[in-house]
Amino acid sequence: MPPTPRHPSGHAAPPRPATGQHRPPTAAPKVQEALEARDALASALSRAGVQLPAMDIRAPWADDREGEARYALVHLGMCSAPVALLLADVILRGLGT
Repeated sequence: MPPTPRHPSGHAAPPRPATGQHRPPTAAPKVQEALEARDALASALSRAGVQLPAMDIRAPWADDREGEARYALVHLGMCSAPVALLLADVILRGLGT
């Protein structure tokens, strides 16, 4: 059996879908917007050397009147302290401070 992948925190890393995967075949507009935002953020963070291991989207159940979710959220997941510090550093460098 292959070893379990580990996050820098030492905990087992959750499986991470490749950017662009796990898209519903007919995603509602708000869900599609959240998927695109997640992918854009993951790409930008990757270019900066930061990986949030559990990025995903969350949407409420469909509104029975409209047949689709009214909103969707980009869930950034949890990260280790070193990853959080790296993310803060990348943000501050982007601000020029």
